[in-house]
Formats: sequence, structure tokens, C-alpha cells
Amino acid sequence: MKKVHLLFKKEDIDETKIEGKVVVIFDILLATSTITAALHAGAKEVIPVSTMEEAATEAAGREKNSYLLVGEQQGKSLKDFHEPNPMKLIKVINNKTMILLTTNGTVAINQTLSAEHVYIASLLNETAVAKDIIQSRKDNTIVLICSGSSGEFCIEDFYGAGSFIDSLKRESSERLIFTEGAFAAHEFYKNREPEPVLTESRVGQMLADSGFGKEISFVSKRDSMSVVPQLAGRNRICLNNQEQVSENKGGSEIAEKSNKTAR
Repeated sequence: MKKVHLLFKKEDIDETKIEGKVVVIFDILLATSTITAALHAGAKEVIPVSTMEEAATEAAGREKNSYLLVGEQQGKSLKDFHEPNPMKLIKVINNKTMILLTTNGTVAINQTLSAEHVYIASLLNETAVAKDIIQSRKDNTIVLICSGSSGEFCIEDFYGAGSFIDSLKRESSERLIFTEGAFAAHEFYKNREPEPVLTESRVGQMLADSGFGKEISFVSKRDSMSVVPQLAGRNRICLNNQEQVSENKGGSEIAEKSNKTAR
């Protein structure tokens, strides 16, 4: 039987306690949704960094048109960085490396290097990730990590984890054992639609006030993508197998569909 844990924010991560375990990271607004969308749109890889200095180091020596610097700090745009806006990035990320800096999501990812496997999940790809874990990580304990926001619990990540647990339950033929936190997330998820939860969350209201209403709608589309992003080595997020690359749609096609949805 698999045991499923849940951490409410990245500050709860204890690297010694996730060794040998499967970790799934959630930062629904917006880091893990942006990573999912970028890889679905044909990004070569995503490099998660925690500081601007790390971003500069990763960019050094790369061909100018081979990568995009993408990021924010405390919700503010950064000079020479693209915004971590999935609806815009899918138009320009094809065949490029995305070097991504965010206040919470990429920091959480970089705190999980001791885990045996690290997955990136969002509402966009929850079933694909859940299916991969159930089929290929049969003996591992699963730790779901909500990134939170600057030390605070975030309801949208909690909801995303609960929705993901529902996918795990559907995909698993064996009984899953949930800690109280994981059980609570699944109970909160039940009978709630994603877009209202995301829109009414503290971070969602901040994004909506900044003109990101369409982006909230875009990342609320459960299972609209089938990619399974995983951390490879210490600093690369890529698709977990080559077969998925052939499933990816061009960024322009995805952008057109998302624009129609948002109208």
C-alpha cells in the first residue's frame, strides 16, 4: 500500500524525511502551471533557479536565442526577464530552454533534491502525473508539497493537491493510506470547481487585480495537458520519456485554443 503525505508549504520540507520518496510539487499560481504549459508547448527543458545570480550563471555561455529568462520575485516583474505567464510563453518557448525564477515554486523544487523522484504537477496535467506514479513508482511513499507563498499556506495549492489525490485514487487499484493533511485536501477538493477557488484565493485576487484573469482561467483547465515533467539530475526539469515529445502541440496552436477559451 502506498502512503500519501501532504506538506502545507515549502518551509515544512525536511530533506532528510523525503529521501527515497516520490515528491510532487504544486504551485498552481503560477510556477508549476507555467512549467507544465511550457513543456507541453515544446520547451526543451526548464531550469529552476532560486536567485537572480543562479539565473545569470545558467544563462552564461548559452546561445542568445536558445533560452528564455523567465521570472518574478515577490510578484514583481524582473528586468530582462519574461513574466511567468503561461499564455504568453507558449507562443515563444518552442525548442528553447526556460530558466525559471519564482518566489515560491522553484525554491520548493530546489529543496527536494534528496527525493528519489520529483514530479511537477498542476491542474493541467494531474491525471498524467498520477498515472505515471501509480504505474512506475509502486513501492514509494508519495509526498505532496504545496509551495505556499512566502511562508504562508495557499488554498489553491491545497486544492490542487486534493484534486491530484482524486486522480491517484482513480488510477490506483490498491488501497492508498492518507495522512490527515492529505485526507483534508481531498475533502476540501470535493464538490468545488477549480476556477472559483483559484480566483477567490489570496494569490488569485492579486493576479486578477494585476490583469491576469485569463491566465487563472487557463490554468484551471483540469487535464488539458498530458505531459509528465520530472526533475532530471539536480537542475533540469524535462519530460519523463521521449514519447511525450511527439504528443506536444506547437505553441501557436495551444495559444489559439486558450484564447478561444478565455473569450
